[in-house]
Amino acid sequence: MISDADHTAEPALSPADLPAEAAVLPADSRSRILAVAYELFSRRGVRDVGVNELIERSGVAKATFYRHFPSKDALVLAFLEQRDQVWTVDAIVGQAKLRGTTPTEQLLAIFDVFGDWFLRDDFEACSFINILLEMGPAHPLGQASIDYLARIRGHVQALAEQAGLDRPEDFARSWHILMKGSIVSATEGDTQAAKRAQQMAGWLIEHHRS
Repeated sequence: MISDADHTAEPALSPADLPAEAAVLPADSRSRILAVAYELFSRRGVRDVGVNELIERSGVAKATFYRHFPSKDALVLAFLEQRDQVWTVDAIVGQAKLRGTTPTEQLLAIFDVFGDWFLRDDFEACSFINILLEMGPAHPLGQASIDYLARIRGHVQALAEQAGLDRPEDFARSWHILMKGSIVSATEGDTQAAKRAQQMAGWLIEHHRS
C-alpha cells in the first residue's frame, strides 16, 4: 500500500511533456492529486471537475485529499502555480530563449513555440485565460489568473527592455494581446495563428524601436 505520509517534495514536470497525461502517477499523495488536477483542470476547467473525481483518479482517501488541500479552490490555486512554472516559465519562455540568440529573436521565437504547441493533439489553450473567463475577475481564482497573466507580461517586458525597445511596458501589453489572440484563434482551428501573430509582432517591434 502506498504511504500518504511522504509529501515533502513534488517531482518536476518536464516541459516536453506539457500538457500530456502522465502514464504513471507520482508516489506521494499530494503530488498524485496535483498531477491529476493538472490534467483535468487544464483540459476541462474548474467547474466541470468535482472533488469526488479528483479523489478517485488520485487514489487517495477523502481525508488525505482535504489534509493536503482544504478546499477545491486551494487545489486550483496550487494548479495555477504549477502551470505558471511548467507552461509559462519552462515550456514557453524557456523554449523561446533556447531558440533565439538575441532578446528580439527570443521574443519572436515565442510564436515559433506557439506554432508547435498549436499543432499538438493535446493542445488545451491557456488555463489562465480559461479560468479567468470561467470564474470571472471578482472571484479569487479569476484574480489569481489575472496575476499569472501579468507575470507573462513581465517576462515579455524584461525581454523588451533587454532589446532596448521604447516603452517596454506598453510593448508588453500589446505583445500579450497578440499572444492571447493567437491562442484563441488556434482554439477556433486556425493552425496558422502563430505565424499570423508573429508577422504582426515584427511590426510591433519596429514600432517600438528608437
